[in-house]
Amino acid sequence: MNTTEVLIRYYQLANSGDWKSWCALFAEDMVMDEQLAGRIEGRRQLQTMMGGFDEMYASFQNVPRHYIVSNGEAAAVSHITAVTPAGDRIEADVMNYFRVEAGRIAYMANFHDTIPFQVLSQGRERAEAGSAR
Repeated sequence: MNTTEVLIRYYQLANSGDWKSWCALFAEDMVMDEQLAGRIEGRRQLQTMMGGFDEMYASFQNVPRHYIVSNGEAAAVSHITAVTPAGDRIEADVMNYFRVEAGRIAYMANFHDTIPFQVLSQGRERAEAGSAR
């Protein structure tokens, strides 16, 4: 796959919730600087992290608005709409940077406002408080 095809597939798989195939888009020795999770190094660590993704969101959509592609580098502007299991809604504009090598994502970084995602930690705190009673 070329860089544009990798980006298109990245968002298709994310929006279908096929996290196993989504992780396969990344190189074995990939690096991701993720706004909320920090630095992820290696596909195995990414797969472990994504294993809990469905527990964080009742629904999740990351809709691309614009791509800029040049050789093996790309940027994508997108919008996330998500709902937590507790029913909290998340809306956030996102910018992702990708470096694609040999048809796989070698490096990725995302940039967005973190405030809309605070409901994730608040939901955990509510659940912990409820189970302590």
